[in-house]
Amino acid sequence: MTKILISAGEASGDLHAGTVTRALKELEPGVEVFGMGGNALRAAGGEVLFDIKDHSVMGFWEVLCKLPDIFKLEAAFRKVMRERKPDCLLTIDYPGFNMRLAKQAKQLGIPVVSFIAPSAWAWRRSRAKNVVKVVDKIASIFPFEYDLYKEYGADIEFVGHPLVDIVKPHLDVAAAMDKAGKVPGKPLILLVPGSRMMEIKRLLPVILQAAKLLQAKLPDITFAMPRADTIPKEVLEGPIREAGLQVQLTEGDTYDVMSVADLALATSGTVTLEAALCGLGSVILYKTSPVSFAIAKHVVDIPNIGLPNIVAGRQILPELLQDACTPQAVAQAAWDLLQPARFKQMQADLQEVKEKLGAPGAVKRVAELVLRVAAGKK
Repeated sequence: MTKILISAGEASGDLHAGTVTRALKELEPGVEVFGMGGNALRAAGGEVLFDIKDHSVMGFWEVLCKLPDIFKLEAAFRKVMRERKPDCLLTIDYPGFNMRLAKQAKQLGIPVVSFIAPSAWAWRRSRAKNVVKVVDKIASIFPFEYDLYKEYGADIEFVGHPLVDIVKPHLDVAAAMDKAGKVPGKPLILLVPGSRMMEIKRLLPVILQAAKLLQAKLPDITFAMPRADTIPKEVLEGPIREAGLQVQLTEGDTYDVMSVADLALATSGTVTLEAALCGLGSVILYKTSPVSFAIAKHVVDIPNIGLPNIVAGRQILPELLQDACTPQAVAQAAWDLLQPARFKQMQADLQEVKEKLGAPGAVKRVAELVLRVAAGKK
């Protein structure tokens, strides 16, 4: 029986862990998948040894504060690798932790597949050299990522972006509108404050105040907020109530909700690319600690941080970062995007992004690659 150890450290990684696990089990029904993930991995039949809700963290300073917990988690993973002897380690995003984990797996003779590899194209190109040392195979999701890693001698395959497979609304329009609280003829804005508690703390107040400013300009506007599994309902309900807003909290069917919305105010991350694949544009928001932001400014080497903008190769959606991320600026950016000519251009730009992400089938291609690597180990 093939045994796959998987490590996905946050909600977006868990989403991919779940789809790949499902594909692995379709290809080899007896495969054992276990490791770090959340509800998506669990629902796909994977064994969640470490839950992401206990371990998700972002930002340089924030990681430093949680170092003792991170070291404990690494030690626990090491124990699992020694005792259960997996045939392959599949790392999904979460680069700092996962690359250290990959190094330990390599030392134990466990081959490593990196899916959603560290973004060397964003941080430092030479970072790819360090990744290649500890990873046996890279499943590349972007053409420009493939070219960079190939230059540094990686064993890499371009599989396409998994969201092309994953992002598929399934409700009919009427049911999706009902789920989202969409009123025909009235704009619906999605409020997407993130899947990590620290994002909620920093961005939810800004998003709610921006929503109030928009409502003052557009009294007919409606709001919905898809809740991430990692965020307890009460964490969102209290601030919404205090803001005096009517916001429809939604559970599940997020892509259906996105497909009937007009715009999102969204934390930078995978969710903005998911929205783009649903034809939904976003005002992209980002706030971290002052220390983390100061460090990031010196090491990040790309003009945009929003994934739709990175894929497009230019800024097609507004990005409001750190001190520029104020309720007034967010509301104004949203207002500008809702104007008919700008809205029409945004829709054309989002279609271009979708076309650049490759053909369907990425998830199955990743699962096939993982099983090939695991078979080589055995």
